[in-house]
Amino acid sequence: MSKVLFVCLGNICRSPLAEGILKSKLSRSGLNNIEVDSCGTGQYHIGEQPDSRTIANAQENGITLDHRARQFVYEDFERFDHIIAMDRSNLQNIKRLDSDNNFADKLHLMRDFDPVENGGDVPDPYFGGERGFQEVFDILDRSIDHFLMKIR
Repeated sequence: MSKVLFVCLGNICRSPLAEGILKSKLSRSGLNNIEVDSCGTGQYHIGEQPDSRTIANAQENGITLDHRARQFVYEDFERFDHIIAMDRSNLQNIKRLDSDNNFADKLHLMRDFDPVENGGDVPDPYFGGERGFQEVFDILDRSIDHFLMKIR
């Protein structure tokens, strides 16, 4: 079983949306051999549900979110096969915890899988409007499609 972890800052916008999108795609395609979770590098929202705008955007796109925010912990390196950060800042935060570089082969940026803008950051929609949440959804949706093609 492959295990995928999406990571952003607070675990209430981008990473739970990525988790929900991947779970939905897996469910629709009958794939049940991939475990999916998400977390944040910050501790700001531990135990909270995703941002209400994230939930609304997910629902508008046919995705149900069932997640409580949690913070990335060292054990995640050992538990997950693919650790996918939403941006360079959070990737750096994760790498700091892996001082011996033991898990570098597991770490990726989400947009490493984006055919439109390879290697860019997924923008944080938290301080923006609804349009920003849909932009993030579109980025995650196509990036996750390409990620799935690489791990199948």
